[in-house]
Amino acid sequence: RTPRRRRCPQPSLGHLDVLAEEVRRSGLPVEVRVEGAPRPLAAGTGASAYRIVREALTNALKHAGEARAEVVVRYGDDALELAVADDGAGAAGNGGGHGPISMRERAALHGGTVEA
Repeated sequence: RTPRRRRCPQPSLGHLDVLAEEVRRSGLPVEVRVEGAPRPLAAGTGASAYRIVREALTNALKHAGEARAEVVVRYGDDALELAVADDGAGAAGNGGGHGPISMRERAALHGGTVEA
């Protein structure tokens, strides 16, 4: 008999506090704020939103230098808005990573856009 594999839950916006704590332990102070009334999201939407925030914070950790970051999750009547900002110096390189592309692709899957 084949052993059953445990399925780990997909990450979602409900996991942002854990993500923020991991980022803080890595050296980037981050504040998470939720505006509006949180509501259930489709599993794919919640997972994509979490991954977009994770990628944005990873980029800030890599490129912002001495900085602080803020994540704002806004629940509107018919939209979800994510804002991730830092007060760091920014990258000095060519910005040739795949992070921004990945964020745009994830947002587009759910009818959204990414602005940087």
